[in-house]
Amino acid sequence: MTRTALYARYSSDSQREASIEDRFRLCREHANLEGWSVAGIYQDAAISGASTVLRPGFQQLVRDAQRGLFEIVLAEALDRISRDQADVATLFKHLKFTGVAIVTLAEGEISELHVGLKGTMNALFLKDLALKTHRGLRGRVERGKAGGGLCYGYRVMKKLDAEGEPVRGDREIVPEEATIVRRIFREYTEGKSPKAIALDLNTDSIPGPLGRHWGDTSVRGHVIRGNGIINNELYTGVLVWNRQRFIKDPATGRRVSRANPPSKWIRTEVPHLRIVEDELWRA
Repeated sequence: MTRTALYARYSSDSQREASIEDRFRLCREHANLEGWSVAGIYQDAAISGASTVLRPGFQQLVRDAQRGLFEIVLAEALDRISRDQADVATLFKHLKFTGVAIVTLAEGEISELHVGLKGTMNALFLKDLALKTHRGLRGRVERGKAGGGLCYGYRVMKKLDAEGEPVRGDREIVPEEATIVRRIFREYTEGKSPKAIALDLNTDSIPGPLGRHWGDTSVRGHVIRGNGIINNELYTGVLVWNRQRFIKDPATGRRVSRANPPSKWIRTEVPHLRIVEDELWRA
C-alpha cells in the first residue's frame, strides 16, 4: 500500500485552528479513496506560506522524505505548501530525487507545469534530449557496439566508413590483458580473495585498468552494476547495457547513479568479445 504524508498549514489569525483539521480530514478521505495509507501528518500553524525557512513541520517533512518514510505528499492545494515559486521548485526537486510525488486535492499530481512554465520548458527540453541520446545509445548497443566507457581487456577500434567518417563503438580484445582477465577468474575460483589477487598483480608489476594499481574493487567490482572484472558479463561475450541511470542531486548538483531493474537492461550477444568461457564464468 502506498504510504502518504499529509501536510497542512494556516497562516493568519483570521483562520481557525480547526481549519488545519478540516484540511487533514479532506486529505484523509482522498487517501482512503485511492487506497493509500497515511504514514505521517505534518503541520505548521499560524506561519506564513511565503517562506519555508522558519516552518518546522515543512522541514521535518523534507527530512522524513529523504529517509524514505513515504512515497506521496498530499496537501489541499499547492499554495497550502508554499506561495513562493522558488520554494515549491526546490521542494519538488528534493522530493523527486527521493522518489516522492506531490499530490494536491486542487491540482492533482504536481508536475513541472505547476511549478513554473519556464522551468517546465527547460525540463522538458532536457528530458527530450536525454531520451534521444538514450535511444541513440540503445540502437548502438543493439548493433553490438559500445554504449559507454571502455573496460579492461579491450581497446577501441579506429576505422572509417565509406564516407571517411570515424566508426564509433567498435572494440577488440587486447590479448595480453585478456590473459590477465582469465588469470583473475581462475585465481578467484580457486578461493583467492580479490584483495590478494590485486596484491599479487601489483607485485608482478602488471598495470591495472587505465594503467593504475590494482585494488580489490578493481577485481570484484559491483554485482548490480556489473563492473569490475569478475562481475562483467562482457567477458563472456554478452554486452549488458542500461543497468543504471543517473539523476542530479539538487543539494550538490552532482549526478548520482540509480540501479535500473533487470527488465530495463539491454542484452546483446557479442561473441567476438568473449574472453572467458562459460564453465569458468559459472565457476
